[in-house]
Parts: sequence; C-alpha cells; structure tokens
Amino acid sequence: MNIDQNIFEGGRKIPLVEEFYTIQGEGYHTGKAAYFIRVGGCDVGCSWCDTKFSWDPSLHPVIPADQIIGHVLDCPAAAVVVTGGEPLMVNMDYLTGMLKKQGIETFLETSGSHPLSGSWDWICLSPKKNAPPLDAIFHEAHELKVIICSEEDLQWALENGSNVGNDCKLYLQPEWSRREQILPTIIEFSKQNPRWMISLQSHKYMHIP
Repeated sequence: MNIDQNIFEGGRKIPLVEEFYTIQGEGYHTGKAAYFIRVGGCDVGCSWCDTKFSWDPSLHPVIPADQIIGHVLDCPAAAVVVTGGEPLMVNMDYLTGMLKKQGIETFLETSGSHPLSGSWDWICLSPKKNAPPLDAIFHEAHELKVIICSEEDLQWALENGSNVGNDCKLYLQPEWSRREQILPTIIEFSKQNPRWMISLQSHKYMHIP
C-alpha cells in the first residue's frame, strides 16, 4: 500500500480512524484505563482482523496531531495506546514527543513491519506471517503478543519468541472467532512452556467498546 506521506506533514497530522477512552483489554496492561488512538492504514492484511475498516487510510480524516493531544489531555488517564491499522505507517515522533512532554505514558501496538518511530514507554509487538517484523524492533519490544488461530501458529510464536530480549513478556492470544476451539491447545502449550502467558480479549467478554 502506497501512502502519500506528505499529507501527514511528518506526523503532525494523523489519518484518524477513531479515538476513545476505555479500558485496555489485552496483554500486559489488561485492566488499565487508557486513551486509544486508532491510526488508519495497514498493509498486513490478516484475514481474521477485527478492524478491517482501518486498512484504507484514504477513508479516514487527516487530523492535526495537536487536536488529538488536546482530547487526550481532557480525559482522566495519563496513558495513551496508539494502535491501528498499522500505526508505524505514519511517523509517530511528533505525536509521542508532545504527549511525553505532558507526562503521558505512550504505548504502541504494532506488527513491526515498518520502521520504528516515536518515543514509547511500552511496545507491544504482534508479529504477522503476512508481513513479518523488521529485525530491529525485536529488541525494542517489551511485550510479544502472538495471535493463535491454529496449532501451527505456535511454531510461529516460538520463532518470534527466540528473537526478543529476555525481559520481554510473551503472550499467546486466541483469535476471537476460534477461541473455544483453540484455547485448550494454548493452555497445554503454556503449561509446557511457562514463559508464555495467555492473553484474552477481556474487553469483549466484558462488552467494553
């Protein structure tokens, strides 16, 4: 997917799918209140993606980053999750730099398929077979979250797990539509490989947007 980066003015403008204040439902920060910024554009193309509406950035308004930052400052939480789509298709330096000047924690959710930009307190790397992560991001990741659709995906998890640092948290997350079928396999795998933990999409169980 080719995106004209000039329209984003070096990250001072963001193709914004949606922004909302909610509770993080997945991974290490499950249960934490945070302001979510969903960036438009993704060229990974996972068949099971639950945010396919975010893939085409031309469908979403290009918003000044300062406007989004103002919305963040209006909410009680001092943490922001930048997700997508694939947020690293847009330069994140300006957005995160301004947020951190205001004392806001910055969390990134990325496939790692594009070069890292931005200043982050926490990077959740969720590698996808369609567009594997760039080598450089593995040792920047604080959390590795691998989506599991079938037993074969566990090998993909192991391959990626061998590339991250020793302090990186490792999570297996069942693909939502296959959760009942695949959870027993994930549970057994985690019992045999106790460094791997299970991440559930708890916001869906709790019916939190």
